[in-house]
Amino acid sequence: MLLTIFSNPRPFTGPFNLIQRNAIKSWQALGLDCEIILINDEDGTTARVAKELNTRCIEKVTTNEFNTPLLDDVFKKVREIANGKIIAQVNADIILTDSFIKTISLVVKQLKDQPFFMIGRRWDLDLNEEINFSNPDWQGELLSQVSKSGRLHGISGIDYWVFPKSFDFNPPAFNIGRVGMDSWLIYRARTLKIPVIDATNMVTIIHQNHNYPQKKKDYFKIETERNLKLSGAPLNSMSLMDADWTFTEDNKLTRPPFPRMIFSIFSLFYPWRLLLAVKRKIVHWLL
Repeated sequence: MLLTIFSNPRPFTGPFNLIQRNAIKSWQALGLDCEIILINDEDGTTARVAKELNTRCIEKVTTNEFNTPLLDDVFKKVREIANGKIIAQVNADIILTDSFIKTISLVVKQLKDQPFFMIGRRWDLDLNEEINFSNPDWQGELLSQVSKSGRLHGISGIDYWVFPKSFDFNPPAFNIGRVGMDSWLIYRARTLKIPVIDATNMVTIIHQNHNYPQKKKDYFKIETERNLKLSGAPLNSMSLMDADWTFTEDNKLTRPPFPRMIFSIFSLFYPWRLLLAVKRKIVHWLL
């Protein structure tokens, strides 16, 4: 199985130079069955790093007036050149372990040619040093750190999407890196009756903690509001709780256990979604 991993890195400056290099090198360590495609950033640093690390790079995609890439064109261009039958979008601060590709292989084997959408939670970890990938046990040592001081992120954090190349989400022009995309993609897959798989109990991905300088930008709120409008939030917003598949202890796909199954069963029930949307609006108003 050839897997294509793509990502939209930030400029390789400051702490993100180390963070993103750690992440991309961890993807390369997954083996020759992984193809990596990076999307160039507004400063052009990604193209240089892609050449240095011998990965593919899409140098030009459609952006908004603030130079933020738009998801519809990124999806289109990646699907046009990807060699893998399976595509994975992974955030550029995420370290992948062997569990990632092993779990994808399990999904493909069990679902055969059926489309799917695999997502999962991340582990947050303070990591401020370069990973020594020449160490045969780099994964073991890193996972040991996660077990000691890592923290499993809440259901709102989705840092990867895995789906067959043949499946076209046909997303609107979301501003990449802003809220609204993940929840809409889950909603889109569920409405199309595509299995949405929460692989959290199978896949360990590691998020290298950092600050979020883009939130201080004047246009951050504008882009966020645009995404929410495009997504139809909060009515058409779904989360990991709406995934309708997960894994058993013996690595078999299964329906979510009680009480979580209640969310997945009623996810497409309009009155239920309306009730949750009203609840979200009330909470937002109170805060």
